[in-house]
Amino acid sequence: MDSRTSRWRVRWSHGTVAELLTGRNNSMGVIRLCLATAVVVSHARVLGFGRTEFGRAFTHGQVDLGKWSVYGFFVLSGILVTRSGARLGLGRFLWHRALRLLPGLWVCLFLTAFVVAPVLYWRLHGTLDGFLGRGWGPVEYLRSNGAIQLNQNDVSGVMADAMGKGVAYDRSIDGALWSLYYEVLCYVGVAVLAVTGVLARARRAVLLITCLLGWLVIRQAVGDRFWAGAFEASYLHPFDLPLVGFTNPVLVIYLGYAFALGAVIELYRERIPVSDVLGIASLVALLVSARYGFLFVVGVPAFAYFLVWLAIRLPAPFRRIGARSDYSYGIYIYGFVVEQALVVLGFARWGLVPYLGLSLAVTVVLAMLSWHCVEGPAMRLKDLGGRRPGSRRASRSGRTSPVPGPASRPADHDRVTAAP
Repeated sequence: MDSRTSRWRVRWSHGTVAELLTGRNNSMGVIRLCLATAVVVSHARVLGFGRTEFGRAFTHGQVDLGKWSVYGFFVLSGILVTRSGARLGLGRFLWHRALRLLPGLWVCLFLTAFVVAPVLYWRLHGTLDGFLGRGWGPVEYLRSNGAIQLNQNDVSGVMADAMGKGVAYDRSIDGALWSLYYEVLCYVGVAVLAVTGVLARARRAVLLITCLLGWLVIRQAVGDRFWAGAFEASYLHPFDLPLVGFTNPVLVIYLGYAFALGAVIELYRERIPVSDVLGIASLVALLVSARYGFLFVVGVPAFAYFLVWLAIRLPAPFRRIGARSDYSYGIYIYGFVVEQALVVLGFARWGLVPYLGLSLAVTVVLAMLSWHCVEGPAMRLKDLGGRRPGSRRASRSGRTSPVPGPASRPADHDRVTAAP
């Protein structure tokens, strides 16, 4: 009996991930919304009041709620982007990825540079004189950040001035955008694996890559169970890539590891059981490692399995949330700038709860507008110039979907981004 149409009961196995994680009939939408909202919640204390982020005390500084949510996004993206890469040709795969990220980002950057920043500048100085003439202005902000990499954090010194006046605590006007660059690097990795035939004919190579990344993560934990993860690793150092900019190779390793775990789950989905025992055990392992150490060694793999299990095992009403309208990306890219704007405008003086509530409300409204006016219309262009990929029932690897028909349409998965 299909566990998703029966009563919720604890069982060792309800089937495999290949059988149960198909199309839109899962709870990934609500999970993505929760992860994006968690990022906004995590930033509220540090942006609004200069305090530490939520979660750092519980994890002994290993990670905070926002960064942990980013890892969750990378796991889910690893699953769905790998599925897309194995199914589509290179050109169409890159076209889908660009449509999912760039239009929403470009509009966000434009609104930040030419709407939010001028308002905040006027709030701080009582005039707009000098706004366009200052270095690193709005035009430079668009030019520097439009290709995904976050190379300019401020607009005309707005946040620097706010910090100088004691009304803000962070110099970046939309610092959450930093992770998009590393997500794109993962997309490039999937594209290379697809073109070389690895996804279709040599999936063990992906497993080996994941083990290598895992070993690089584990080696840093030896001797320090509470080490703070990617930002504190002692090997490799940041550098500038030509035509790209600042790159932290350690972040590539850590976030790439989370992404690779998702890719392995996708490529070996017919061998991975959907087990309530393993799902609960993975949650316990996650919490224990967060509290007592080795979070990145134990917690990341446990988190990967827990997210997949949760996406399948949550009750049916949760599967309808975010199934057709994905606001998670909009929440992620707008949350930080909304919180910064409200801080400069003085709303943090009301206290944490009202400030966070208003931040979430404004962010959700902007995310809805972003989806319905920008992201959704852009995604409707994904099949421009070619036949609908939904007409292809089999992936390039020759494995057919275990649940044929509309529920397993490949196009449904191209709406997901890790953006953390």
